[in-house]
Amino acid sequence: MLPISEACERNKGPILEVLKQAFADRQSVLEIGSGTGQHALHFAHNLPHLVWQPSDFGNYLPGLRARLQTSPLPNLRGALELDVRSSKKPSSEYDAVFSANTLHIMSADAVEQFFELVGSVLGEGGKLVVYGPFNHKGEYSSPSNQQFDMHLKSQNPESAIRDFEWVNSLAEAERFKLIEDISMPANNRCVVWEKEIT
Repeated sequence: MLPISEACERNKGPILEVLKQAFADRQSVLEIGSGTGQHALHFAHNLPHLVWQPSDFGNYLPGLRARLQTSPLPNLRGALELDVRSSKKPSSEYDAVFSANTLHIMSADAVEQFFELVGSVLGEGGKLVVYGPFNHKGEYSSPSNQQFDMHLKSQNPESAIRDFEWVNSLAEAERFKLIEDISMPANNRCVVWEKEIT
């Protein structure tokens, strides 16, 4: 039985609409934290102009690799083992990075390392799109997000819904400029950054 995320099934359509615009002029995308692989299959199928590189690590890899094998696509690469906390970086070049529902699972240190990794992977003009819940100015966007945050912390004290301002400051430190902050269903956001051209 392949692992499945009901959240992925619900949000893949709305996220695809954002990616159609954000990645219209992209060629190669690294997805960080591909999980079950549902997003990778859906986006690679619907965005055939992109080479899509899924990645994850540890216990997520077997299920991810099994799902990718169910629907081979010419623009979908095999799963790459990637942990943002590792010094091992991807060797290939990408012009975009995508990640969904990862920053609130990672520790704060790992979030910092995530942006350092993205900064090293993407060159000038590179696009970064991150989907998930965010707080703004330390405030929850909804009661359901507050309950979700409490649930996260009960599972792992290092997990938490991150403050958008802090996350944006990490992006800015890697020379990424905020392009869009898009409201999504279920009190989530899709945030688009672009690396500045000097």
